Amino acid sequence: MATAKTKLSPDVNRCLYVRNLPFKISSEEMYDIFGKFGTIRQIRVGNAQDTKGTAFVVYDDIFDAKRAHEALSGFNVGGRYLVVLYYQASKMTKRLDSKQKKAELNKLREKYGMAASAND
Repeated sequence: MATAKTKLSPDVNRCLYVRNLPFKISSEEMYDIFGKFGTIRQIRVGNAQDTKGTAFVVYDDIFDAKRAHEALSGFNVGGRYLVVLYYQASKMTKRLDSKQKKAELNKLREKYGMAASAND
């Protein structure tokens, strides 16, 4: 097992962000797949139109999350290969900020009767 002297990369944390999941996967199936690597605190499977096929898996122990990340990246589930990443709040908020800015820009374009440019 890991010792206290084991040095982990700064991006390693207990929360994993999983993409490319089958849309019909259940929480129970997620617990079966990810539970083999340690105690899970929480799993959130996306069910909205823009979050289908994604999930967050939170482990109690950072080393369990690291083992799951290493073992399940590229793992085939229901004919789809999983993309398992460490959750990084800064990247997620940047994505949300960009969506909000695009929405605001589109509102302004509609307000002033301007067409969207080709690079949007």
